[in-house]
Amino acid sequence: MTLLILGGTGEARQIAERLAGQDAVISLAGATRAPQAQALPVRIGGFGGTDGFETYLQEARIQAVLDATHPYAERITARTAGICAKRALPYLQFLRPPWQAEAGDNWTEIAREEDAAAHVAPDATVFLGTGRQTLERFANLAGRDVICRQIDPPTHDFPFAGGRFLVGRPPFSVADEVALFSKLGVDVLVVKNAGGAASRTKLTAARQLGIPVLMIARPPLGDWAVVDDVDAALAWVAAL
Repeated sequence: MTLLILGGTGEARQIAERLAGQDAVISLAGATRAPQAQALPVRIGGFGGTDGFETYLQEARIQAVLDATHPYAERITARTAGICAKRALPYLQFLRPPWQAEAGDNWTEIAREEDAAAHVAPDATVFLGTGRQTLERFANLAGRDVICRQIDPPTHDFPFAGGRFLVGRPPFSVADEVALFSKLGVDVLVVKNAGGAASRTKLTAARQLGIPVLMIARPPLGDWAVVDDVDAALAWVAAL
């Protein structure tokens, strides 16, 4: 059986490590220029839409798909689940648990990026921990001091006035984040509820500094099989 893992998350890399030597391939979108090494053969780049993905499944003789993409990659996940259902291919989504607020946290959940501006003062310094893919959706924050952190150096100008990029490669410790937010004078932190321990450090830093957090809600779940544990995902693969 040839398994396709749709990766891009730390858990996808963990799954690949546990499946090293088996008949599987991991696909990365190529959003990061220097991705971490993987324990399985790697395919990098998009598939070219629905038709391209179906062609790849056929040509590579893929017999099952484990989707371990980012929790907010809803278009990729919905497309993949639909194609697998049509082709009667086993499909599973790995979706790590969302973060939950703890004592001392000051979180406000918002439905989408465009809603952030209603909660941000005109003279605020805003730190976007959301990546660059949806940066244009924050255009109504123009005029504030907006800082977007990304892994790779930018290849284009910031898409709206008052914004700037900050290059940094994770992981970041709580101490790192506290020092950074203090240096920048961050007033508001905006994040997606991606879950996971590695990137929660910025939330802990915000709590320690008393910085309010705007938490973008997760996309709704689909009607396909979902697990939130690496061992459960591996058990699904073994059962195939």
